[in-house]
Amino acid sequence: MTARDEAAEPAGEQEPANEAERDPNPEPEDRGPRTEDSSEGEAEEPLAKALRERDRYLELAQRTQADFENWRKRVAKEAAAAGERAKSGLVRELLPVVDNLERALATVEDAGDPGRARGEEESEQHLAEGVRLVHSELLAVLERNGVEQFDPRGETFDPEVHEALSTRAEDGAKPGTVLDVVEKGYKTNGAVLRPARVVVSG
Repeated sequence: MTARDEAAEPAGEQEPANEAERDPNPEPEDRGPRTEDSSEGEAEEPLAKALRERDRYLELAQRTQADFENWRKRVAKEAAAAGERAKSGLVRELLPVVDNLERALATVEDAGDPGRARGEEESEQHLAEGVRLVHSELLAVLERNGVEQFDPRGETFDPEVHEALSTRAEDGAKPGTVLDVVEKGYKTNGAVLRPARVVVSG
């Protein structure tokens, strides 16, 4: 056998590279567990980011809405309180007018001079009627605005709603009883706007 024949004759073992070239269907190499497709992972990342952004903006919107509601309620409450203060200030200025009208009516009712002429007496009665109408109209306006007048005559003195101007002894009256009301008291929505100024039994 010549040297050429020896070179042409196949060897018992071939190089691995030559084996791979000759195998038309090579088995894939085992490279460990498969990982997710990179394109699928790249598609999920923007979705997760968008969901996080959505949650963040939703939380921000809810917080902003809650802050706005709190601000709106606070402004409405402050506006109502300012309106009540303005109304209370106006009513306090009107109360002396009511007091003077009541004093005028009391003066007319107490005046009983039999020596007066009939025409003079009728004139005073017409004047008293006019004052009485003005007084009643003014009280009606106050009542429509939540202001109530109270007369504590005969009640037990209460420093929360009464202001004692003086004391005096009175037979048959328990100590601390309101004997006379110098100026009636006024309340607005249950709160004392002006205490009744009274004389109390001592």
